[in-house]
Amino acid sequence: MRGQLLMLGVAGPILSSAEADFYRRIQPSGFILFSRNIVDARQTRRLTDELRSLLPYEVIIAIDQEGGRVSRTKDIAPACPSAVDLAATRNPLLIAQAGSLTADMLRLLGCNLNFAPVLDIDHFPGLQNALRERCWGDDPQKIINHAGMWNRWMRKRGLLSCAKHFPSCGIATSDPHHDLPVAQVDIATLLKNDILPYTALMPELDAVMTSHVRFPLIDGEHPASLSGKIINGFLRNQLGFDHHLVITDDLDMSAISKAYGRGSDVSQAIRAGNDLALICHQIDSADKALDALQDLPLLIVDDALNRIERFRKKLHAPLDWSEEKWQASCGEIAKLRAEVPPASILQANSPVADY
Repeated sequence: MRGQLLMLGVAGPILSSAEADFYRRIQPSGFILFSRNIVDARQTRRLTDELRSLLPYEVIIAIDQEGGRVSRTKDIAPACPSAVDLAATRNPLLIAQAGSLTADMLRLLGCNLNFAPVLDIDHFPGLQNALRERCWGDDPQKIINHAGMWNRWMRKRGLLSCAKHFPSCGIATSDPHHDLPVAQVDIATLLKNDILPYTALMPELDAVMTSHVRFPLIDGEHPASLSGKIINGFLRNQLGFDHHLVITDDLDMSAISKAYGRGSDVSQAIRAGNDLALICHQIDSADKALDALQDLPLLIVDDALNRIERFRKKLHAPLDWSEEKWQASCGEIAKLRAEVPPASILQANSPVADY
């Protein structure tokens, strides 16, 4: 049962019998797809159908599909415009259409959760902090308006959302894929800007992803993704997100893996208030993660499992598959892409776009 506190990656486009047995034994709550899992649309749908069949409960099938350079389907379908491009149009109809088309495409592939929208404020647009071309703006109200519209229409079409990266990755000056960023700000400062999109959109968010950024003025020991002061204390108790599913960012990122071993990272993540620990790439380490979860107090485990179960009840079934529907979906996205010009030429080099 404690395996349900994990969400795992999948090695490739086809599930081997050994891998299927491994997942049945671990019993994670769900899986996250990357480009390595996607060869064509029909194959991807077969994979997600098989993943759902492995476990005796509603399985979460997640993906990072923000639009622009973070589009895991970029090799098999047109990419929806990025947040930067859509925000530059200032056209709520185009933004709503992008959210709706994103949901339709992902549900055809068998996904039921999108790790988006990004609610980070773009404090440092010139820096390589993993967020170039991914933010909806540098002003909280614009993010609320634009990301909120995109999120609203994605959810209207039956795909659940996960806002990220709480409390802020936009305030980081380096890329957590490579190291652990440090932000010298306190809660009062965060409340003035970075937290506003979360509180404004709270009723329309299904989940929240926590960031691998250290805020020493709030917690001198742990990064936000492993901090009880930030997750239980700030996000849940102070801001009232106690009924939302909370998920770590990928624990295989260097920001965490360089400082924490597998097992201690997962244990600390759940103790801090996350409901799911995300292991994207080092999949075979799930046994060690599961062993570490056995020592968690039952009360902490029960709280997380209850939130996971509430979340599962919101999940929507995949859309009925057909090649005709897939081609129509790709065509609509291509038409939208043609209506939204690139806002700027960005040279972003974070690994986040390559997975």
